[in-house]
Amino acid sequence: MKHLTYRQHLLLTLAVLIGVAALFALGVIHPSPEAAGGAVLANMTLATARQVDPVLTTAAQGYKNAQFVGDLLFPAVPVDQRGGKIITFGKEDFRLYATARTPGSNTKRVTFGYSGNPYSLEQHALEGVVPFEIMQDANQVPGIDQARVAVMKTQNIIALRKEKAQADLATTAGNYPAANKVTLAGTDQWSDYTNSDPADDVEVAKEAVRTQTGHRPNTIVMGAAVFAKLRQHPKVLDRIKYTGRDQATPELLAMFFGVSRVGVGDAVYENAAGTMADAWGKFVVVAYTEVGSLADMGLPSYGYTYQLRGNPMVETPYQDRPAKSWVYPVTDENAPVIAGSTAGYLISAAIA
Repeated sequence: MKHLTYRQHLLLTLAVLIGVAALFALGVIHPSPEAAGGAVLANMTLATARQVDPVLTTAAQGYKNAQFVGDLLFPAVPVDQRGGKIITFGKEDFRLYATARTPGSNTKRVTFGYSGNPYSLEQHALEGVVPFEIMQDANQVPGIDQARVAVMKTQNIIALRKEKAQADLATTAGNYPAANKVTLAGTDQWSDYTNSDPADDVEVAKEAVRTQTGHRPNTIVMGAAVFAKLRQHPKVLDRIKYTGRDQATPELLAMFFGVSRVGVGDAVYENAAGTMADAWGKFVVVAYTEVGSLADMGLPSYGYTYQLRGNPMVETPYQDRPAKSWVYPVTDENAPVIAGSTAGYLISAAIA
């Protein structure tokens, strides 16, 4: 192939620049959300519309709302398929086998069985919209990035739905065996500061989990209203008085109850009546929860959130010309599940 001279290179570059300018003038290509920033985003085809924006996806995946505690009970497990089965091993480790052997006799054998619990992911998607005018005004103020704001707020809405789904799953009494749940009433409720004994109730829950799974619970999640009462309970304050604190924090409650962490469900949502309600209500969930690998043949974990690998994601933003707006699509595909109900214990109506 003949090499181009410097003059030919220069003429070819000029021709490309003239062609790009003509495409701008004809409206074939449009400026990016940064408009005056200089980057160019071509009109979307069906293929390019499904591309993932890596920068905004990173922002979405990194977003955490401090009020959300569902992942403490249902830690995320990335999966590559939208449906399938998770391996669940049997209770061979708990059986007392006749392992004694006499000379010349056959060695007894043990078979490690497992089954597969199905899961099916559910897709949740929303689009954040930013009008051109707001984008332009925001660009004049240092530190304001409307693209990220749109993604974060949209992601927050989707995350609240997941938190509510996790809370509904964890606080439904029908999801637990009879030995793993209790409904407090009257003087047993923790709002009765004279007669109730929160530590004793939690010990009962911990022992129920331990005797069925071989693991002591490591996690407690409670509703915000329960925490508000519990942190001022006289029996709790008496136990923590030597710490110099006059009110219990989640960290102190974790020490009080003998678990690794206590999560307080502060998330609220607007119900069908249009009023605000606590996602976690007046419930307390005591559980052993941890992601178990195939290498260690799993763990008797309470729950998981199966999540499609790479989610949540933000697709490439596009222009809605009639609405004169930029649109930011956010998608998440997940499914919270109770993997082992015997690894959890539900205390309902913990307070009046």
